[in-house]
Amino acid sequence: MSFAYRRFGSARRAPVEESTPEETHQRHEQLARILTGEPDAAAAVLGPSSAPALGGNLTEAELAADFDPALCIECQDHPADLVCHGCADDKYCSVCFHAQHRKSPGRLAHKSTPIHGGAAAENGDAAAASAAAANGDAMATDSPMDTSSAESPTAAPAPAAAPAAPVVASPSATHNAAEFGAWLTERCQWIPVRMSLPERKLLRLLDAALRVSEYTDRVDILAAGSRTQRMVTQIREVCQTLAGLVVAADYQLGQELFADRDFAANAAWYAHVFELGRRHKILNPDKMRATYGKLIVLLQDAALPEVQRLLGFDVIAPVKTVHRVLSQHGALHLLMDPMVLDATAEIISDGKPRRVIDAEIRRKEHAVDTLARKYATPSLTADDLRSVLYSIGDHHHYLHFHRDPCDHLLKHLNTFFGGEEPVGGSLAIRAGSFGARLTHSHAKQYAYVSQSLALWREIENDMFMLWSLAEADLLSSDGYRLRNTGQGLNRVQACPNVGRAMHAILRRAQTRLGSWVGSSVIHLGDENVPNALMFIDKYTQVPRILHPVLKAVDRLESEIHAHPALREFLRAQYGADDTVRRAQCAILEDFFKHAFDGSGADNFNSAGSCIDGRLTSAWNWCSAIEKKPYFPIFLLTGFVGFDGESFDV
Repeated sequence: MSFAYRRFGSARRAPVEESTPEETHQRHEQLARILTGEPDAAAAVLGPSSAPALGGNLTEAELAADFDPALCIECQDHPADLVCHGCADDKYCSVCFHAQHRKSPGRLAHKSTPIHGGAAAENGDAAAASAAAANGDAMATDSPMDTSSAESPTAAPAPAAAPAAPVVASPSATHNAAEFGAWLTERCQWIPVRMSLPERKLLRLLDAALRVSEYTDRVDILAAGSRTQRMVTQIREVCQTLAGLVVAADYQLGQELFADRDFAANAAWYAHVFELGRRHKILNPDKMRATYGKLIVLLQDAALPEVQRLLGFDVIAPVKTVHRVLSQHGALHLLMDPMVLDATAEIISDGKPRRVIDAEIRRKEHAVDTLARKYATPSLTADDLRSVLYSIGDHHHYLHFHRDPCDHLLKHLNTFFGGEEPVGGSLAIRAGSFGARLTHSHAKQYAYVSQSLALWREIENDMFMLWSLAEADLLSSDGYRLRNTGQGLNRVQACPNVGRAMHAILRRAQTRLGSWVGSSVIHLGDENVPNALMFIDKYTQVPRILHPVLKAVDRLESEIHAHPALREFLRAQYGADDTVRRAQCAILEDFFKHAFDGSGADNFNSAGSCIDGRLTSAWNWCSAIEKKPYFPIFLLTGFVGFDGESFDV
């Protein structure tokens, strides 16, 4: 297991060891692989020169052999129930027809006919019928959410189209400091700054105030009276709780801020405290799992014009990012310095000797101190610069923990199930067998799994950007609808910024892979993913799903050497020959088959092969882990659950 070593207090006082040119070249090469968006694993597995079994692409012959005319021509998973006369009588399922025809203005006038009878209809009528058949009246599209008759009279209309969100392209593996600096300058727009000690004290007060708040219980209910008035009352109550906690923690500061009990006079302070919670959550997705939702819901209501008129002050401030801090002080040229490579590098053990790790720590601390002294100004101190550099290092650690598991699983997929004769067995699945809702041959399932993992990797690679865009959608003044989505009352809100970024990421992944298996529908602002907060919550689960699987597979051999009784257990379970390999194959085969089988819901709109349905299937597999025959292996390798050792810390 890899460990990321952070800053040590005594590291700066240690002498810096000189490295040879070969070590410097190797170090830069390793760092470039860590920081680049084109890792060697994905390049090896997904490259255009790979064979179908190695690259996840299917040849025309294989596609023709797997094509079923009774299924949707777009996703080849759902039964076709509509014929589009404007698309050469192609047959679509209701989900794909609705999504694909709203993407192109030229297709809006296409007429369609239900396959099982019914009159011909225009695209709009067919879309409405399709949505009703799929148990939902809002589908994922490129455009903002539709306004239907179910919308409450106080909800604002869907927002107008905003400028397309930039998708940060990753640099190629290079030692060019200028190119790396340009990439880092662009990416730093989304990297939050690490908090200082005084800010962490305020964060604890905010967390305590949110824990005792009953905001959603009082506001998101169907009750008599003015809902806007309830929002204002609850926001003021949270602010009063914060004020009381500040007075209790620091009486002098509390007297300075709240002697007159004027909330509007301290609006900037409240906005700063709420911004700390948002910044902390982006850098630490496993923290504030019980309170971040309350915070966003509170700020979502505070952004409404009618609430601001009654509240009298604004509590929303932009997140403090690395780019914002450096640009305000005219120090963006710091990122173009070649020493930034060493100063922001993440130090990972990966079996290295301790002396090598210590040397890398000293080299990193030396680079940080050198840059801090070189670029410090009266308005931007050396400590501020150290915080900025360590924040970039936190971002690289985030990528290592959230993005790299996808690369590791792609390696395992290629090793065990690639080639014409996979050593791990067949990945073929059939609908109705063991809960599967899709029917795929081995080659098609291999491509489907590799494409899903590659897409998750791209999403995790750009998660800081997606998180910032999600908060921009959530905290806009365009309003939302409180609706029963089948999972209780939820705030259904359009996600135009996240939607455009996700479609750009999806197109990038599809272009790289060549072919695409399954549906390309992205649910946003509908009953499946009501708002951008739900979107963030879904995709922060990816490493929580993948890490236990990798831990069980990768640690199995070392655990056998440490515990002979485990070897006997595996021999009884999988046979005496190549015991570890057999156990690893059993775990990976079941995961690649049934965590990607379209299960997890009772209709193809909520599960299936759509972009969000792939993650739904994975969570459905996680919910049944205790029933798997290899579950004891998970327990013996340290498994405590897919939520970690503690739900909320």
